[in-house]
Amino acid sequence: MVERPFLLDVSRLVWRSWSRRLPTGIDRVCYAYLQNFAERSLAVVQHRGVARVLTPRHSDELFAALQVPDADFRARLALLAPRALSLAPRRIDGRGAFYLNVGHTDIDLASLPDWTRRSNVKPIYLIHDLIPLTHAEFCRTEAVERHRGRVMNALFSSAGVIANSRSTADELESFGRSHGIPIPPITASWLAGANLGSNDVVPIKTGQHFVCVGTIEGRKNHFMLLQIWQRLVERLGRAAPKLVLIGQKGAEAEHVLNMLDRGRGIRDHVMILSHCEDAELGRWIRSAQALLLPSFAEGFGLPVVEAMALGTPVIASDLPCFREIGCGIPTLLDPLDAISWERMILSFLENGPEKARQLRMLGSYSPPTWSTHFAQIEGWLEELRALPRSFGAMPHPRMSGERPIVRSVGPVPFPPVVEGQHALLGE
Repeated sequence: MVERPFLLDVSRLVWRSWSRRLPTGIDRVCYAYLQNFAERSLAVVQHRGVARVLTPRHSDELFAALQVPDADFRARLALLAPRALSLAPRRIDGRGAFYLNVGHTDIDLASLPDWTRRSNVKPIYLIHDLIPLTHAEFCRTEAVERHRGRVMNALFSSAGVIANSRSTADELESFGRSHGIPIPPITASWLAGANLGSNDVVPIKTGQHFVCVGTIEGRKNHFMLLQIWQRLVERLGRAAPKLVLIGQKGAEAEHVLNMLDRGRGIRDHVMILSHCEDAELGRWIRSAQALLLPSFAEGFGLPVVEAMALGTPVIASDLPCFREIGCGIPTLLDPLDAISWERMILSFLENGPEKARQLRMLGSYSPPTWSTHFAQIEGWLEELRALPRSFGAMPHPRMSGERPIVRSVGPVPFPPVVEGQHALLGE
């Protein structure tokens, strides 16, 4: 049996702290769940589907270690891991406790659903998007197959699935029905953005600038922005605005870097910040003319709610998730229509009507909060706890006609870090 009602998988956060990478959007969600559930949870650490559940004492030590500066984490993990793993049981009887995995950690492996069944726990997974399945052209073949495994295992074996938006929930349900997979209970609950600074933070003064926040990869459509900036520089010369790209380099970032190297005159007007702490990020966004997000696909879009919370207008792609979470405020454009994007950027430089409209609406905007998110999630979990049986015991074809429950609201001793691979998790 287990002593606490939740088992919280923190494998992704162990890897993140060990590698000292800046937190991604998914990492930020994992930290929020850590803050909310730590006192009531046992820690789960796993690697390629082999999971271990730590004792209450060692869980608390690991949870605390995950919240210290990264520079101190390795030493604390090196002291903790031998003791924690030596006392972690190889088998548990979870007696229906909820196993929470909100970081996509090894859900694609059959061994993880097998472990949840053997351990008598109810798995709850958070699916952040279906982009590798709906927009495979922007992803490696391996990533597509892994994500297909994640989604199928989550639908087949979970006691419930959390989606970060109604848009993601719709795509999950559509995928399941098109593949004849029974749909488990699903709840759609918006995420809260990071606290990027209060109103007394002094903005960065660079003259006129726009920001684009997100990993530099093909799906984010940075290349179109650089083409627009090439034309702006040719048209306006030294008066052209700055473009600040904030994000770590990802797959297919070379085309962006190559254009910066070869583009005529844009190097003086475009900068890339691959390492940007939250306070600095907040200053860049708050002082920008607008946040630009010309993505081809998103599951939620944390930068949108973060920018609007700071009172910064948003120009984004016309995607279902942005229509949902934007509350009618952002200016939404076709991500392929570079001419409209260029015209709108010039209009914002001149404080045009769309920018004025957004600024008026932003005055009364209330961003989503973690307290609202967890109030909904915990109420939903109580409903699942009361169900006569766990949905995710085994898939059964007769269940394919059931309707889902869907709601919307607005260290070393551990497996080592291998280049290109997360320790304790697959990705």
